[in-house]
Formats: sequence, C-alpha cells, structure tokens
Amino acid sequence: MKIRAAGLLDLSRIEELHRSTDSNLKEAPVPAARLWTLLSSTLSAFLPLAQETLIYVAEDGGKVVGFIQASGTPIGLDLRTAKVMQVLNLQVVDSGESEDIAAALIEHLSNQALQRGAHRLFVRLPDRDALLPVFRMRGFRQYATEQILFAEQVHRGITPSPEGARALKRGDTRRLYQLYRKVTPQHVSQLEAPTYREWRALHGEWTGRLSARGSNKEEIVVDRGELVGWVTAERSSGAQPHTLNFLALPEPPLPDEVADLGLGLLRDLRTPVWSSLRHYDSHMIDALRGRGFSVLLTQLLLVKELALQVPVQEKGLVPIFG
Repeated sequence: MKIRAAGLLDLSRIEELHRSTDSNLKEAPVPAARLWTLLSSTLSAFLPLAQETLIYVAEDGGKVVGFIQASGTPIGLDLRTAKVMQVLNLQVVDSGESEDIAAALIEHLSNQALQRGAHRLFVRLPDRDALLPVFRMRGFRQYATEQILFAEQVHRGITPSPEGARALKRGDTRRLYQLYRKVTPQHVSQLEAPTYREWRALHGEWTGRLSARGSNKEEIVVDRGELVGWVTAERSSGAQPHTLNFLALPEPPLPDEVADLGLGLLRDLRTPVWSSLRHYDSHMIDALRGRGFSVLLTQLLLVKELALQVPVQEKGLVPIFG
C-alpha cells in the first residue's frame, strides 16, 4: 500500500468514497448520527476546500482505498504558517484492512504536519465512531466532550430579559475572551486558545461551526461591569435549523435568562434549532433541556501532540591554548 498526496485525478474516487459513506448512513438505525454527519461543517464537502487543505490518499494495486484531509486552524489558514491542524475527513473502504489503512493515513498526516512546522493535531468524532480506536492507538487523547442539542420545536421560559443585556460592540472582544477563560477549564483553553490572538482566530470558526446557510446573525452580551453572558442567534432562511451559541457564568438564574434571550432572538420557534455545548457547559445544557432540547449527538474532541518543544542548549566557543 502506498500513501501519497492527492492529485486532481483522485478527486472522483475521493468523492465516490464520500458518497458511499453517505449511502451507508442512510441505512443506519441512528437518524441523529446521520443528520449530524450530513449537516456538520466538520464533515463538509472537501472539494471547495481542496486548495486550502492537505489531502492524502492510500493506494493499493493502483486503486484509491482511503483518504484523509486536514486544514490549518482556523479553517482556511495558510498551511505554510499553520502551527495547529484539524483533521476534517478520514474515510476508507469497508474491508478487513480498514483499520490498517486508516492508521497508515493518520501516521502519514502526522509526519507531514510535523515536517511543515505544525505541533498539534485536533479531531472531533462521534462517541461511537468506528475509527475512534484507530485515532487513540495513533496517540490522540480526549480533552473535552461536545454535545449537539437539537429541538424540532422549542418553547421559551418565563424568565425576564437579563439585567445588562445589550448588543455586542467592537470593543467587547477582549472582555469576551476573559469570559471564555472563566467558563473554560484551563487544560482546554491552554490547548485551544492560550492567548487572545489565538482565541480571536478560533472564535469565528468556533461560533460558526453550526452556522445555517443564508442566516441572519445577532449577538447579545450581558454586561454587569464584566461580561457574564453571551449569546449568538443565527436565524436560518433555508432548510437548515436555526443556530444558538452560548457562554455564561453558571450562577442561577443567568443560564435560564440567557437561554430565553437566545430563543427570543430567533423569533420563529417553529423551525428546528440546535446548539453545540461542551461538557463543562452543563448549566446551559440543563437550561436548554428544560426548553424542549434533547441531545442529538455526543462528540469527543481529541488532540495529538506532534512534538515536544524542548529548548536546544546553545553551544559555546571553547578557547584552545598551546
């Protein structure tokens, strides 16, 4: 088996692999997993991103039997300067050698990313994904859990609008980063966004991961001398659900107030709604559950450190006498 960079002639076979996975999902007994896979931007079509991502294929006997795709983080970052990369797709043919093919692709991507100067690889996978053991065996470890909450129809609570609620202003971004650091465990923030600059680059991708096409976006913060809450509502004008994203301190009744504030921004509650929240956002998860949401899918967020950064000891000049 040979691993090599994908060429233009490989794209038709890659697309065929992608479609075969889609057809298998249509027969899957878990509709939630199929819905998320079809609509998640993490597993979005690879062709529009071909110029901004790394794509490698596994070839056996002249036939493409698998491919892996990765991008810089955030998506679209120039790969020549990317220090962190994210695995977007990994698909292999269904055979007795599937795990070996997947492992070879992951190892090849890790080596290529390291040679390009990247020091970390991220991937998110459904908690029962068949490829999860392969990633773990290749050095990926879990650092967080993400839950996708979904509601066909939601209902607002009776909490009033939170004190200090106002539209997001340009100067709020640094204060919003401070809120992110307060509600995010240190081991997660140190991996994803240890500095304001890195968080700002990640912020657009993080808040836009579930974005509905043709959506109208509205952002509100809760300002009480410091930012204690934030909500983004993206109203869909197409077939996709509305999207809600939250950050909020856990002190009640703030989570319920922020949840109702977000639902109020949607205006039309007859369209389905979804939201992505981490395991440490349990206060917001509970607030949404009380308003008609249920867990659509649980994803595991994994990371692999490609190299330890150890300072090299400088060599000094030693005088020679005699």
